[in-house]
Amino acid sequence: MQTASSRRPVLSWASWDWGSAAFNAVLVTFVFSVYLTSSVGKHVDNPTGKFSFAMAVAGVAIAIFAPVQGRLTDVRGTRRRSVRFWTIVTFFLMASLYFVRNDAEWYFWLGTAIMAVASVTFQFAEVPYFAMLRQVSTPATVGRVSGFGWAAGYFGGIFLLLACYVGFIAGEGGVLGLSTAEGFNIRLVALFAAVWFLLFGLPVMFRVPEISPDPTASRVGFFASYRQLFGEIKELWHTDRNSVWFLIAAAIFRDGLAGVFAYGAILAVSVYGISSSDVLLFGVAANVVSALGALVAGFLDDALGPKPVIMFSLICMITDAVILYFVSGPTMFWIFGLILCLFVGPAQSAARTFLSRVSPEGREGQMFGLYATTGRAVSWMAPTAFGLFVSLLGADRAGIIGIGLILAIGCAMLAFVKAPGGARTVLGKPGQLG
Repeated sequence: MQTASSRRPVLSWASWDWGSAAFNAVLVTFVFSVYLTSSVGKHVDNPTGKFSFAMAVAGVAIAIFAPVQGRLTDVRGTRRRSVRFWTIVTFFLMASLYFVRNDAEWYFWLGTAIMAVASVTFQFAEVPYFAMLRQVSTPATVGRVSGFGWAAGYFGGIFLLLACYVGFIAGEGGVLGLSTAEGFNIRLVALFAAVWFLLFGLPVMFRVPEISPDPTASRVGFFASYRQLFGEIKELWHTDRNSVWFLIAAAIFRDGLAGVFAYGAILAVSVYGISSSDVLLFGVAANVVSALGALVAGFLDDALGPKPVIMFSLICMITDAVILYFVSGPTMFWIFGLILCLFVGPAQSAARTFLSRVSPEGREGQMFGLYATTGRAVSWMAPTAFGLFVSLLGADRAGIIGIGLILAIGCAMLAFVKAPGGARTVLGKPGQLG
């Protein structure tokens, strides 16, 4: 295993983060999901609800399979191979969205099914990718490396969104003058995003050193490995309960962080009077400040540890959310909305390094699989809190209270989690108990 960070492996590793914006920002958040629910699904009753349900089912699949998927890559020494395989599978799924036209109802179901399956395969690639963090960093540089990767993802999203908007979408078919009939220009966006993801995913597939397989681990089948997984989780609970509490706290505050981006655009238009065209500009600015925040926080993470970075970021976000609840107008939203986004990147990046620091040697994939599972398990909290406060107080502005509450709960739970020290938990070998 790599024990010291160097420039080439780090750049190769972060390249995947840069490329992943093609799936997260372009397909899931800003472009293709909107095309699918508004244009392709125009003849479908409640297309947004049906699309959301499909993605929820995909989330359940991720929650069930991600820990074992990550654990198997640990035991077999196949993290790099797993990232390569699932990245290529996701590329083909993304590229197949080119065939989703908007002139027949059945295309909606095709597109929804592809997006749901792709979200699962993307997560299967992301789990071993996250586990590689310790292969390209040292305990002294893990914060900076994680922050650099997270910032690369933000900047990749900015660059790619602007390229797609200017080249394919703006006006009628962008500066390329593409046809918009049958959704041709958006279908090309999906194809472009797929190629982008594969292109920038190549370096991590070949240049990041692979871990060695564990020769003492027993070879068991996929389903039999669940029995061992549950035994190892029980062991982790008894030997390192602090890590379990962190997984729970992180799941909660990460759901709050996701809510910031999920509902930011809605609130910008409905509450603060931001025009629909300016929302994209705000999104670009939000990604810029989040990326810069992640970069700076990486150095603070290495100097102070990840817990102070997360706690400070969450406290600042909660305070800022309170201010946002009382202010009005586009100018106030630009100021305090960007301040809020400034601390999203640091919290996300430091959460990744926290888990990397406390993960038992050789079990990083399993731990990041549990990281994905716990995140999916509580992914209902922010949407529920947002909707509940909007319903109770009868105004979209009240949703800010719901998001702030989820961040506060996560912050309060994290306060009782011990910061990672120099020594890591010593457990049994992966695939063995005791």
